[in-house]
Amino acid sequence: MLLTSENHTAVTEFILLGFSDHLEVELPLFGLFLLIYITTLVGNAGIIVLVWLNACLHSPMYYFLSNLSFLDLSYSSAIAPKMLLNLLAQRKTISFFGCATQMFLFAALADAECLILAVMAYDRYVAICHPLLYTITMSRQACAFMVAGAYLSGVLTSLVHTSFVFTLSFCGSNTINHFFCDIPPLLELSCSKTHINEVLLFTLCGFIQTSTFLIIIISYACILGTILQFHATESRHKAFSTCTSHLMAVGLFYGSLFFTYLRPSSSYSPDTDKIIAVFYTVVFPMLNPMIYSLRNKEVMEALRRSIERKVFSQTLT
Repeated sequence: MLLTSENHTAVTEFILLGFSDHLEVELPLFGLFLLIYITTLVGNAGIIVLVWLNACLHSPMYYFLSNLSFLDLSYSSAIAPKMLLNLLAQRKTISFFGCATQMFLFAALADAECLILAVMAYDRYVAICHPLLYTITMSRQACAFMVAGAYLSGVLTSLVHTSFVFTLSFCGSNTINHFFCDIPPLLELSCSKTHINEVLLFTLCGFIQTSTFLIIIISYACILGTILQFHATESRHKAFSTCTSHLMAVGLFYGSLFFTYLRPSSSYSPDTDKIIAVFYTVVFPMLNPMIYSLRNKEVMEALRRSIERKVFSQTLT
């Protein structure tokens, strides 16, 4: 909706164009994204419950993993429900406040996820390269402090972005060529000067994404160097397999974020950005439980015991 005054027209709601206006395209997309979202909820919620219920998983690595699952579940939920609703709706609108809330939640949770991924890599570095110092370095207090720092940093950076974006003037079109309220398409839509916003986006996102990516790469480089010194071929192969799967997930996640947020606004391409955004908002939250957990013997063993206890309790009743 547009409210008109003497000097300008103010936007009170936005229209999200989404992927298509054709029902024959939207219905299959709705089915696909609904299946992915349900899998995301079940997979990540399952990891959180599994870690919480099994004492054998009460270690720093799984504490960080449960927080990663919470972030995946949360930031996917900030995007997917509205996206699914709009795929079936004739008017694909979102209120001004709803748009700001969606942007804030997504940016805060995505930044926190980058930091948690870096913390997870550092945890594995200490465990493999300095095992004698592990219990001291990764104490319960230290782990809680790192997780709290990740969430706080995400909230603060997101608050800066959201505040600066939604103090801009949107005095023309209210149509966002995207499926959610993201920073680049809103900057493209604004009729104000967006230079400060672009600098903030490049600086804050650049610092968080680049610094955490470097921490992950350096940590795994040190881990791989230590692994090469293992004499047992089986232990070396197992460690390599774990590292490569984690690095593949990290590379895909960070690659899509770098492409979206760390390039000049002049190269903004709505159609390309929507395809890339689907991966880091919808697909990766679904894949992370599989990549980080289903190949982990301790997690699978805990899952097996939980299922057996459930089946046993049902047979007794």
